[in-house]
Amino acid sequence: MVPSSTSLPNQAGWLGIARLSYAVEAGRCIPTQTYTRAPLRVQRPLYPEGEGLCHSVLVHTAGGLVGGDGLEVQLAAAPRAQVLITTAAASKVYGSGPESPSSQTVEITLAPSSCLEWMPQETIVFNQAHYRQQLRVNLAPGAIWVGWEITRFGRSARGETFERGEWRSQLEVWQDDRPLWCDRQQLGGGSAPLHSPNGLAGHPVVGSFALLGYSPDTSHIEALRQLWPSDQPGDTGVTRLQTGVLCRYRGPSSQAARRWFLMAWQYLRPHYLGRPGAASRLWPR
Repeated sequence: MVPSSTSLPNQAGWLGIARLSYAVEAGRCIPTQTYTRAPLRVQRPLYPEGEGLCHSVLVHTAGGLVGGDGLEVQLAAAPRAQVLITTAAASKVYGSGPESPSSQTVEITLAPSSCLEWMPQETIVFNQAHYRQQLRVNLAPGAIWVGWEITRFGRSARGETFERGEWRSQLEVWQDDRPLWCDRQQLGGGSAPLHSPNGLAGHPVVGSFALLGYSPDTSHIEALRQLWPSDQPGDTGVTRLQTGVLCRYRGPSSQAARRWFLMAWQYLRPHYLGRPGAASRLWPR
């Protein structure tokens, strides 16, 4: 359960809730709790990689977040559970005033020897949107968490840029009350970092892929750095973390970001989980 202090405060809009828990029974990873409240719901469990690893798909039936709307997602994995969770479509955050931001809070609790992969589709932050997202992982010793976040600022296919609004992101991974990785970002619409070489450098898409709880060796880090084709537009980076690895992307394409993260994930997965990475059929190619 998520402590009450992490709940979205003074929620004025539509609050969607998902509480999903997983455990291993007779060699099969199964959902043991699937509570949802509209506009969130969860599809039936899928097993494209065999019964030992459960795939779940979250669906946001409202189609997007407007001012004051919020989502609370609570995920938990018991010992030896292996889970991959994704979303059915891209998340859309529509314009709102600063007095009523949209928000999403995700809390993940992993028991020893469990593994949870949090791989939602991208978030599109429309011009004039005010959006806050928070993700916290409570990682037991011996557990592994993998996750990515891909964000597009403005509907660039329609020529829209992020001229007004604000985006805030807070990602934290903790183990035994000790922070393993904390990543806080903030971007204001129309601000200098949108075009600064130390910010987005004029690109509309940024993303992060992280693996915590497994420490790749130096050869793995070097191999990851060689995966990105040199002729592709955009910039990538690979950083070794205290107990994991972080891959970054900024560029023109959310699909390119996903391809880069998929390559990194499929390279790393046999090392940290002992099985190949099978891409979800829901992810656009």
